Amino acid sequence: MSRKGQRLVSYFPAHLRTRMDDQAIHFDPEFESYTYGDPTRLKSSLRRLEQRDLLVFYVGLEGRDFHCEPALYIVGYFQVAKAGLAESFSRAELTKLFRNNFHVRHQSVFEDQRDRLVLVKGGAGSRLLRKAKRISSVGQNSSGGLLHRLSPEMQQVFGDFGGRTSIQRSPPRWVFPEFAERAAEYVRTLR
Repeated sequence: MSRKGQRLVSYFPAHLRTRMDDQAIHFDPEFESYTYGDPTRLKSSLRRLEQRDLLVFYVGLEGRDFHCEPALYIVGYFQVAKAGLAESFSRAELTKLFRNNFHVRHQSVFEDQRDRLVLVKGGAGSRLLRKAKRISSVGQNSSGGLLHRLSPEMQQVFGDFGGRTSIQRSPPRWVFPEFAERAAEYVRTLR
């Protein structure tokens, strides 16, 4: 259920609801106890996060009950307390730090993913934003198709990730050292 008491499937486009109705949908990241888990190779580099790093979460949003073009928005962030592969945490740490995370809470899921599951625990200073902050503009890929790129305004904050400004369905992007302090300061001002 969403924070507004609606089934999460109700947020899917109408043409997908029937297909998604019996799928397991969960909050991840979850912003109650600030945990994130992902078993995919694409996100495996997150295991290298260190204490006090910021892990910024963005999503694709568009207007609901009003017109707003689809774009990518920052919705929250973790100030990292711990990160690593699930198998690197003791049972006591998993229970204490990650008990609310879907991947840890469901034993069969956990056992299946344990050797490749990256877990991140947010600490003090982590937050879910009250108002999402747009970070994308529409660009083109090499074939001329439309895609979301980090907007020029946000490139002034986060850098251009070595020229890889496409942030649509992308692997984690690491902010280069020359932008890290500016980016962290900016993110921490978001409410």
